[in-house]
Amino acid sequence: MTRHGAVAAGWIEYRRDWTPIEAEVIEEALVTIYINGRELATIMSTPLEQDHLALGFLKNEGFISGLDEVTDVHISRDGCCVDVWLDHSVAAPKRVIITSGCGGGVTFDDPSIGIEPLRDEARLEPNRLFDLLNKLHYPGSLYARARGSHSAGLSDGVDLLVQTEDVGRHNTIDKLLGATLVHGIETRGRILLATGRISSEMLRKGALMGCPIIASRNSPTSMSISMAQVWNITLVGYVRRDSLRVYAHPERLGYVDPVQIMPVAGD
Repeated sequence: MTRHGAVAAGWIEYRRDWTPIEAEVIEEALVTIYINGRELATIMSTPLEQDHLALGFLKNEGFISGLDEVTDVHISRDGCCVDVWLDHSVAAPKRVIITSGCGGGVTFDDPSIGIEPLRDEARLEPNRLFDLLNKLHYPGSLYARARGSHSAGLSDGVDLLVQTEDVGRHNTIDKLLGATLVHGIETRGRILLATGRISSEMLRKGALMGCPIIASRNSPTSMSISMAQVWNITLVGYVRRDSLRVYAHPERLGYVDPVQIMPVAGD
């Protein structure tokens, strides 16, 4: 069964007058990830590139460190189950944290601990972020066809190396990491781009990928700002056509004024 990420739908649209429309909406489904035959997690996701979703999720959660540990990946015929077989056993997670991500995010560890500050000294002109974010919604993308989707991309500061789409913003990061594993693309030192809100689990995924600059069209949360400040990550939000906001470590974008960014209240 082939899934295309969007399904046919109709609605009545009002623009000075009523017009019936036949188009597409973003597809959302329960996708269950199995590891060595045992159910691990069920995620609300767009059933597209489910193998990348599963592989990226397993790496972000520490179940694998590389693609060489994976012996087989199989997507069920209906697209809603992904079986991943490894060359080693894994212990069942002791705790499950339901994250703030849309689409039913889940993680197995406290997203605010266990990561050393990034030492990468990457630099980028702010204007490049405007151009790079615009490339996430390209003609023919799920967003262009059906709206309702989030996008993520990995950049070297010049071009997009890989990009993904999903109904869940956190899922786009897992899919992105999975794609880099499959295609042998290095994530460390790269720029992580997103369209959704940057919450703690999103920031953690980017930190684990070794991305020193994380930028989004949307806002960060208080926890993600605190984590970015401690982990030496340049966190950028509200990237628009000609403006952006930097919440942590603006020096990578050329900011040299001695005025310090105010810490998050309560830190």
